[in-house]
Amino acid sequence: MAALTGHPPAERGGWWHEYVCPAHGVELEHVGFETGEFPAGGVPCAHGCHVDTEAVRGAWRVLAHHWWARRIRLLSYNGGGAELLTSYARLYLELTKAGEHEQAQGWMQRGRLFHQALTDAVWGVPIAHAIANLAGRADLTETLPMLDDMVAGARRARDAMVAQDKFSSNYTAWFNALGTTASQAAAAVRGEEWDAEKEWLTGEHGQFAHLDVSTGEDGWEWEASTYYHGFVLRAYLLSLRGFDPAQVPDRLEAMIGALAGIATDGGILPALHDGPYRRVPLALEWLEIVALARQFTTGHGLDAVADRALAEVGAGYDGLEDKLTGWFARPPRSGAVSPKPLTGSYAVTRVGGIHAILDHGPHGGSHGHHDKLALYLYGATTPWQPDPGQVPYGHAEWRRHYKSAAAHPTIRIDGLEPAEATGTVRTTPSSVTAEVSDWYPGVQATRQVIAGDGYLVDLVRVTADREREIVLQFRPDVELTVEVTPEVVRTTWSGDETLYGYHFADAVPVTRPGPGPADDPQRTRTALDWTAVGTDATFCSVYSTTPVDVEVTGDVLTVDGHEHRIGGR
Repeated sequence: MAALTGHPPAERGGWWHEYVCPAHGVELEHVGFETGEFPAGGVPCAHGCHVDTEAVRGAWRVLAHHWWARRIRLLSYNGGGAELLTSYARLYLELTKAGEHEQAQGWMQRGRLFHQALTDAVWGVPIAHAIANLAGRADLTETLPMLDDMVAGARRARDAMVAQDKFSSNYTAWFNALGTTASQAAAAVRGEEWDAEKEWLTGEHGQFAHLDVSTGEDGWEWEASTYYHGFVLRAYLLSLRGFDPAQVPDRLEAMIGALAGIATDGGILPALHDGPYRRVPLALEWLEIVALARQFTTGHGLDAVADRALAEVGAGYDGLEDKLTGWFARPPRSGAVSPKPLTGSYAVTRVGGIHAILDHGPHGGSHGHHDKLALYLYGATTPWQPDPGQVPYGHAEWRRHYKSAAAHPTIRIDGLEPAEATGTVRTTPSSVTAEVSDWYPGVQATRQVIAGDGYLVDLVRVTADREREIVLQFRPDVELTVEVTPEVVRTTWSGDETLYGYHFADAVPVTRPGPGPADDPQRTRTALDWTAVGTDATFCSVYSTTPVDVEVTGDVLTVDGHEHRIGGR
């Protein structure tokens, strides 16, 4: 790694979610972090803007401080970075002597170096790891006041979450991670045994207690967001350096299995609920998670995820995860993680090269989306109809859009937003059916996904207590062509892999240009809305990666000679 010649920002940071172009809704370009100086003329966006506001400057400083924390951590594995750590510790004490950040928004749990205490923790963990790496090899006494302040801050923040009855928050995992790593680093610098395992890991409010309340038996973090699931999992894994995997609750292995369960064979991790659709810093985090998961269990099932993440990182790759060897005190657990096709939030169907995810579970709190009964369709490496993810939260308009029903391949009634809802599910060996009745008043809907012989059948039925406009939405992230014939409507979804669709409904198929996924709201895709007006509607679709013969006679669907009863249309 080349020597670092710049310096960290000399000011406190803000909220990274404000690092977004106000005109285009894209995250701004990552430039200038190594200099420590905000770029003259503003930071660019992918569409040619240059943005310079106080909020963007604060967000830039967050990302720049995190950039430096990662680089110092990387240096520490080769014995470098001690002088940077001591100078950073002096800077930290100077910047935080005023106490909590006065510019934090009212809803935030205030941090000291950043607007949020959460951001303090995410920055502090790699700094603490770097100090622990160098303890005994360099004089790091000057870092002790910073480390002690980090531990005290993590304790205050966690206590506040407990007092507010928010212990299950994803914040708590990171407060515990900071308490663990900073107290370990401080003990190492002092040459003492670490004696805080009960406080931060195994005790009443430690990581293991948090793991128990923040995840279900299926391993999913309660918000059912791919991003926040990984965010919490990463905090746990980073906390467990030097721990025996066999002594960790089984639920952590189930969390790893939950990720493997939604990943495609080509390594796509669908961006379910809030979280980036595609982002290089997130890909780096997935590489770190997989590197640690491999050391935790031999049956992690995430190799394809790592391969895809590495490809997404491209020139930003720094090899940090290769340094994370010997992370645990004992060898990994043995045996295969068994991904579950049906969890409390999602049902996954894999057939004929199609990877389908049906959303049926709880809303997911503030990070949930109005996507109940959405059907997401992927190939191994192609997002035919993906969950679109979310923009940085500082862009209120686009954030509202990507949370809305309009952005998802689900059912919409009268152009309205549904209430938060949870579906009920029933399964057979070849199908899953989800039903929702408490989202739109007077409206009941079911969506049945059937795994055929190399093809997928999607049946949607809606009934209403009065005449309503009933719309089934298609939301691709590939080129979509639509062909209307007297017998059937055909769609072709073109990407690395091609998907063929055959559709039947007493409804009007209307295509219109619309925004693609949240990594770039300006990318135009062809949206398809199937619109029926009445008290009931049935929509039948067949999907296959090769052309098939499809026919509907009465209430019988025939696909290459295989019959399925679909009910009235």
